[in-house]
Amino acid sequence: MTIGVYAAPHLARPTVAEVFVHAAARIHRAAAEIWPGDPVLLDQHVPSVTGYVHRVRVADRTLYAKTSFLGISLVSLLRGTRGSWAVVRQAQQDYEQRPDGLLAREAAQLRALAGLGGPQVCSVVGMQSGVIFTEAVPGLTLTELLLDRPAQTEELLERCLLELQPLHRPGAARRLMPTGAMEERSIAGTFLRKFDGTAGAHYVEQLGVERVERLMREQLVELVRASVRRLHGLRMTLPSAPGTTLAYGDLKPEHVVFPNGPDGRPVLLDPGLLQASPMIDVAKLLSRTVLFLVAHRPDSATVRQILDGLAVLAVARAGHLSAKERRAWVRHLLTLWLMDTLNITTTYLSAPAGLPLPALGKALIERADRVCCLADVVSADLHTPGARGLGDRTLDRIAEVAA
Repeated sequence: MTIGVYAAPHLARPTVAEVFVHAAARIHRAAAEIWPGDPVLLDQHVPSVTGYVHRVRVADRTLYAKTSFLGISLVSLLRGTRGSWAVVRQAQQDYEQRPDGLLAREAAQLRALAGLGGPQVCSVVGMQSGVIFTEAVPGLTLTELLLDRPAQTEELLERCLLELQPLHRPGAARRLMPTGAMEERSIAGTFLRKFDGTAGAHYVEQLGVERVERLMREQLVELVRASVRRLHGLRMTLPSAPGTTLAYGDLKPEHVVFPNGPDGRPVLLDPGLLQASPMIDVAKLLSRTVLFLVAHRPDSATVRQILDGLAVLAVARAGHLSAKERRAWVRHLLTLWLMDTLNITTTYLSAPAGLPLPALGKALIERADRVCCLADVVSADLHTPGARGLGDRTLDRIAEVAA
């Protein structure tokens, strides 16, 4: 794939080398402060577009260390949205001391969830100078199990959502919200932040500049621009009240691990608790599972079994509603699904060429035309007044894209 170039390079942007060297040094220093005298080895970098993540060996323990720069994604940071590296470093010194920093809230949420009895989450073993250390969780991920046991898709996904029931009980928000909600990880909030106004239009215009060849990039920009326009209108139809329950907020299949096998309780990674409808978690689980299928491209029978399981899961959550209410529920779910799909797909497309991407991100860039076509067609369908059969048509279109 040919890499494009910026028409006017931002020479003052932080470089990948500057950011990564600084982050690795912070992790090593933080580990040495928490466990003085223990040998510390930075084992393997884990590619991410959000924070800097590294697998670490401390004495005989395997941990995962994560840092955040100013609470924004690495992609935004490296695109120069917060200025030069000198400006970022100065701001980061203050940010690391803030009690409401992104990772400080994540550590607090993990500890609060551990005391709630569910969902099961990875254990925080240390937090120092803006670096969070968590225990490694062995076992197969949900994505691996879905490929291995596609006929059990509904059962596996239900097991994940069952873990979230304590978040839906009265008083859960009161007990957990002092830790600080992560509203910046909400689907609609992220969509608005990325795509609103003049800055949003410029963001779309620059999609794929360093990752995609010119003609393909022009097609992607037009598809995303049309989808975003429709979704802005659909966003206004979503319920505005935050609800009385909590959503996990960042429920992704690759961050669900089954340490005791598919029949055991899963362990969830990377919470992003926010006061919102449980539909948020269903939408993100749907979105990220579909993107995994598009990127991995299993055989058609496997795709169909997984999609059927997703459909049954969604229908079960709307089964108590009237036919009219159920149609509205499906529209809301699909709107959130498309928002999240565009949120993460455009993040990958916006990544500077030097930023290592996870395998999923690389695959989605290669197939971005099909993902963006899917978003365009389904958003047009959602935008059509009185459209029926949205769920079934959408499943068929996903199956075609994942082929």
